Amino acid sequence: MREHLDVPTAMLFNNGTIALLVALKLFDLPEGSEVITTPLTFAATAHAISWNGLKPVFADVLPHSLTLDPESVEKAITPKTSAILGVHVYGTVCELGALQDIANQHGLKLIYDAAHAFGTRVNGRSIASYGDASVFSFHATKLFNTLEGGLIASPRPEDQEAIYFLRNFGIKNEEEVISIGINGKLNELQSAIGILNMQGISSEMQSRSVLRQQYREMLGDLEGVELQPQQAGVTSSEQYFPVVIDPVKYGRTRDQIYDELKNLGILARKYFHPICTDFVPYRDCPIHSVRPVPYVSKVKSQVLCLPFHSGVDSQDLIDIEAVFKRGIN
Repeated sequence: MREHLDVPTAMLFNNGTIALLVALKLFDLPEGSEVITTPLTFAATAHAISWNGLKPVFADVLPHSLTLDPESVEKAITPKTSAILGVHVYGTVCELGALQDIANQHGLKLIYDAAHAFGTRVNGRSIASYGDASVFSFHATKLFNTLEGGLIASPRPEDQEAIYFLRNFGIKNEEEVISIGINGKLNELQSAIGILNMQGISSEMQSRSVLRQQYREMLGDLEGVELQPQQAGVTSSEQYFPVVIDPVKYGRTRDQIYDELKNLGILARKYFHPICTDFVPYRDCPIHSVRPVPYVSKVKSQVLCLPFHSGVDSQDLIDIEAVFKRGIN
């Protein structure tokens, strides 16, 4: 993993949520301090903050990229803020430079939830080398998986020992426990699956790259259907293919398309809907935004992730295209 991600520290975990918990614990953030993150993410991102005795604070996302909006992050900062937790959502890379500038200016830690961005490079540089740490998920739904698993990557070699103790009960040797830790180790069976799956990454990514281009050709000219942006200098993780469906411009809603596909046995996903601030634990949390109404409040009902894997065949594509273009001249 160190070689594949081109970082000096890459520590494996039994799942991505435990890795995220440990990544936050690694920096010994003040108890009760605030960590700014996005509401457009899986619940585990916010839960990891809360389980560490920290307070999740939600900031709006950018139109088009749907990643954390730096200006909204600035607006959310208070004297209690200790860190920013960005998410490379759908594999779209965060505003790396802007978020790092904000972190530097305010003395904040910058951590990335990179569950969707395994293997991504930015102008040749590994996504795992940005910020203070990046956390990956190797859940069974991911392109590279160990059935269940995760990883913390860090650009600092000295973090390896600290992460090791946090991951393994704080055990130094047979007779010494020198710190408080949990059981976050990846087991041998998961490791074996990972070794096998590493052999198929290139071919699966190639298949998905072809599928991505097919989707773009099918849907690119539909008014009101916005495709995932192609970021200059960024190699795609080929993890997801999201579209944003504007019901006014397009004439139908995201949910209508979802239901029509489901009726054909084609399972798209409403990632991420509901968003974190719709869930009971975070329902009273505001979304800080530079807009009168947070953009995420609208886009959460418009995003649909289409089936994106090598098992999508030509008939599936015909059916998907027919659904999207039904009734359109």
